[in-house]
Amino acid sequence: MHSNTTPAPEQATARGAVAIVTNRHGDLLMHLRDDIAGIAWPAHWSLLGGGTDDGETSLEAIVRELDEEAGLAVDHLTELFEICDEHGSGQLITFFAASWDGDETALPLAEGVKLQFFAPEHLHILTIPPFIRDGIHRHLTTRPA
Repeated sequence: MHSNTTPAPEQATARGAVAIVTNRHGDLLMHLRDDIAGIAWPAHWSLLGGGTDDGETSLEAIVRELDEEAGLAVDHLTELFEICDEHGSGQLITFFAASWDGDETALPLAEGVKLQFFAPEHLHILTIPPFIRDGIHRHLTTRPA
């Protein structure tokens, strides 16, 4: 009797990407998610972003998601760090930073309810997924003043 010692193939970790977009005043662009069943973090304020498609890098995913969700093109996306969305999608999320000084109300929002810039000191009043709040806090505490 022989045992099968071939290890089972590892399941790839689901991945996603989000962007911390700030304007020249240091305000952060937040995205109010739809309140519908079947999505992670319904009716929460979050960052623009989403899951990676097969064969897509995190950078390619965030460029695509910004365009798909809000018709937004930003310059100088900077990769920051990764955080796992343990209590939502389960994805490993890559955070990016970018700046943009346009009018968020003029963007063609294709997903979600609303886009709005918020000063960092007002984020505490918003319902934000814990991993997004952690990522924003981590970014704000490490960026130059």
